[in-house]
Amino acid sequence: MARFGAVDWAILVTYFVLVSSIGPIFARLNRSTETYFVGNRQFPAWLLGLAMFATSISSITVVAVPADAYKAAYLRWIPALMLPLGIYIGSKIFLPFYRRNKCTSAFEYLESRFGTGVRTYVSVSFILFQLVRIATILFLVSIVFRQITGGTPYACIVAGGCVIAAYTVAGGARAIVWAQFMQAFLLWTGAIICFTSVIANIDGGLGAVFSIGWADGKFMLGDYNTATGALEHAKWFSLREKAIILILLGGLASWIFEYSANQNVVQKYVSAKNPREAFKSIWICCACSIPTWTLFMLLGTALYVFFKQNPDPQAAAILTGANGEKAEAILPYFCVKMIPSGLLGLVITGILAAAMSASSASINGISAVFITDIYRRHLVKASTEKHYVLVARIVTALSCIAMMGLAVTFYTFSDLTIQDFAMKTAGILSGGMLSVYILGFLTTRGSGRSIAVGIACTIVFTTYMTIVEFAKIQPQQLVDAIGVSERAADLLLRPVHIYYVGHVGNLITFLAGYFLSALFEPKRDLTGLTFWTQIPEQEEV
Repeated sequence: MARFGAVDWAILVTYFVLVSSIGPIFARLNRSTETYFVGNRQFPAWLLGLAMFATSISSITVVAVPADAYKAAYLRWIPALMLPLGIYIGSKIFLPFYRRNKCTSAFEYLESRFGTGVRTYVSVSFILFQLVRIATILFLVSIVFRQITGGTPYACIVAGGCVIAAYTVAGGARAIVWAQFMQAFLLWTGAIICFTSVIANIDGGLGAVFSIGWADGKFMLGDYNTATGALEHAKWFSLREKAIILILLGGLASWIFEYSANQNVVQKYVSAKNPREAFKSIWICCACSIPTWTLFMLLGTALYVFFKQNPDPQAAAILTGANGEKAEAILPYFCVKMIPSGLLGLVITGILAAAMSASSASINGISAVFITDIYRRHLVKASTEKHYVLVARIVTALSCIAMMGLAVTFYTFSDLTIQDFAMKTAGILSGGMLSVYILGFLTTRGSGRSIAVGIACTIVFTTYMTIVEFAKIQPQQLVDAIGVSERAADLLLRPVHIYYVGHVGNLITFLAGYFLSALFEPKRDLTGLTFWTQIPEQEEV
């Protein structure tokens, strides 16, 4: 079994030093929020495209995706297939608006369309969702750190969080983008080392991965049933179970949201030199992302085949969840078992690079949203740029601390896989946000009041479904409590699968906002605020 030796530590420390030094290099340039958040809008497409890619490929991809393929199958991979269509829709309808209006936050539009209340609600929802996301990323990388180096996961959480803070707080957007450029290549290096190491140790190589994986159902569009311990095909359509068509549609909705209202994407898009460079950057991201996600899924399947050919009690426990083992431990376990010292340092550096690139972008996005949509809009409306940059740095630092604290708490979770947990969380925290943008951009209906009613209904529904999911309430308990039939109790407790809560929430918000507005509110002048009433864009130079 390989040991994380002196050379590996040297590689890791060198990476930490290099990344930490990027912040001070750009710190002196950050004299305004325009520079700190969007780099004066001067980035080229090739740099932004790789930065966007590095933002989307986090430790969730590096650790959780192979774990999902190792334990389950390919059901949660299929949303990736909808990325090109989501990008196309976003680039034609939503993203150009942000450039025309020189936005810094994706949520500035909402005030003009629906008022300050909706803008504030969506801003807060984004901040909460991103805090959970970055904590999940740091938690996953801490599992890898513990397995490979033998250190405590808490040491990784603190060290990783501090290094992220070192260049994110000081350097702002420029430091983050250039760090992500380097981190993208480190991620690929680590991935290639892992994949080639697994294939080289499988009898029959890549062909055996496909033949054995296919025979064992590892490529099916299905999932692992914890009750039976077996893989099961997903239904094509069902509101109450994981279903292929709905997960595809859910993936499309997620990507449309990503390229219409996700601050992490919008902030990059508006940072480009001109519309052509911005457009090219998102397609560069797409061209890099789908093959990389697929590679990590295939890596998980290859790990399954390797350990089937080379039975190992620890790997078996990870597969079944025995003794509290988590599926996310499988990749680091293989690395320690099979990858020689020296290369291990490059692998852990690649995984850390993926985690840090995604986290730094989200943290900068949190700071941009807080300053632009909350602090500058409601709390301190007229101050100097120096003051706002200082507060932005404080918010960035506090976000890093919150990320570390939440990452520690995730050690209490024991879901099927973190990939599964991430999909549940995304649905719960989305809060009807996509429907607000669809209603705003694609219709001439809706106001702050009608949207507020829709959001309130969505919050009630989401809260109910969250309690039912995580409190593990059983139908018989409801039968005993209120006297309904067992079938009615089952329907009440699970009207839709938890994966679809966000999409039902979007539907609730949209229908309430549209029809209440159509029934009770007069139309108003929306010139420049919808797709149908937009002002023609003048080409930037």
